[in-house]
Amino acid sequence: MVLSRRVLIQLAFFAVITLVGGTIMIFNYMGLPGLLFGVGQYKVSVELPAAAGLYKNANVTYRGTEVGKVTDVRLDDNGVVADLALKSGIPIPGDLTAEVHSASSIGEQYVALLPHGDGSPLKAGDVIPRDRTSVPPDISTLLAATDKGLDAIPGDNLQTAVGEAATAVGGLGPDLARLVKGSTTLAIDARKNLDSLTNLIDNSRPILDSQTATAGSIENWAANLASVTSQLKREDTSVRGILKDGPEAADQVRQLFDRLQPTLPVVLANLVTIGDVAVTYQPNIEQLLVLAPSAVEVVQGAGVTNRNTKQAYKGAFLSFNLNLNLPPPCLTGYLPPQQARTTSLTDYPDRPAGEFYCRVPQDSQFNVRGARNYPCETRPGKRAPTVKMCESDENYVPLNDGFNWKGDPNATLSGQPIPQLPPAAGPGTAPTGTSGAAPPGPVAPPIAVAQYDPATGSYLGPDGHVYTQANLAHNAQEQTWQSMMMPPNPK
Repeated sequence: MVLSRRVLIQLAFFAVITLVGGTIMIFNYMGLPGLLFGVGQYKVSVELPAAAGLYKNANVTYRGTEVGKVTDVRLDDNGVVADLALKSGIPIPGDLTAEVHSASSIGEQYVALLPHGDGSPLKAGDVIPRDRTSVPPDISTLLAATDKGLDAIPGDNLQTAVGEAATAVGGLGPDLARLVKGSTTLAIDARKNLDSLTNLIDNSRPILDSQTATAGSIENWAANLASVTSQLKREDTSVRGILKDGPEAADQVRQLFDRLQPTLPVVLANLVTIGDVAVTYQPNIEQLLVLAPSAVEVVQGAGVTNRNTKQAYKGAFLSFNLNLNLPPPCLTGYLPPQQARTTSLTDYPDRPAGEFYCRVPQDSQFNVRGARNYPCETRPGKRAPTVKMCESDENYVPLNDGFNWKGDPNATLSGQPIPQLPPAAGPGTAPTGTSGAAPPGPVAPPIAVAQYDPATGSYLGPDGHVYTQANLAHNAQEQTWQSMMMPPNPK
């Protein structure tokens, strides 16, 4: 029989396809080299308490991926030993657990390798001991126990339970599927963060102990919260009114702040300064608030003397006892008489530099409430006329003993300048006046005696100018005492 060229080409083509397919089936699908000669594989053993339906050629998985086959299941003195042929190209850590699972309800057991960490890999000849293996329960025993449990339940009750379960979960398939999927995702994430969860569990005891120790406080807080919510419930109308009118009120407040924007920052800045002063004088303010009710009571008591009487005048009884010069006025520490301005002058020059106050001893009877007895707020027990003296280590030194109120009241015994100059100025910065004082301004001419012409009332002043005072002339008209105190007019 002679075959044509076309038939020969077709036979050759089919022979090549058959050879390639057979090679793929032998080497890839059937894995005959590995099965016959162990090429690309290594063998380990697993000790099991029972076979649990495991059979030869069952799959072996690692992290859900097939990594080998079961080559043999045999008995030993203590149980069952399963030989596993694992692929050499997949590293599997030696610290693991081997578990037998069922792929379906009818059997199809397989071995799942579950690693505990990244340790040294498995090697050929390694044995996974029985304490690191597990097998599923016998399905027959499980079915028998389930049947026994169902027989113990009355039929009517079981029917009722099944019916209620159908009513409860009927139509919730998609929701239950999402719940199961979410639980699976949660379990996977928990596995990824196992160290953090373990650390949280280990360190949660101090927190739980603190909650236990403060149980009373937590109960009080819950009770107070319940009281607040009860009040909010009772005042529901008022709360609704606040929520309704609150935005409008807040808008009005904002508009008010917008109108006050140019001046409000200045006011607030000044209030900060006032706040600092109030903090410094806090004891004084408290004392004032303590004494204020008593002072009001005294004032009110002064008006009850003739209340509900027939007197025409209704009011308080006042005493007009002036007590003139009891005690005498204090003149020490002020400008000397020759530097005092005439009371008839109407101009207003700048105030002389320095401090003017009654500078007699602090225990003197003159002007007992004067500046020299001001209490130092930041230095308890100390009294001084200025804040700088209060803050420093300097103590108050009077000018004299306080009894020089006749003649020159500034007859100083301490050598201090008059008026008292600030510490930066110091003595000697101004011309020295009488009594060793350093006047702040131009020194007025001292009191002098000059002869005048009785005919014209003219005289030569200490400054070299000629003055005329008409009331000194013989033909002068009668003058009042006010005009006699007026200064002369220079020509």
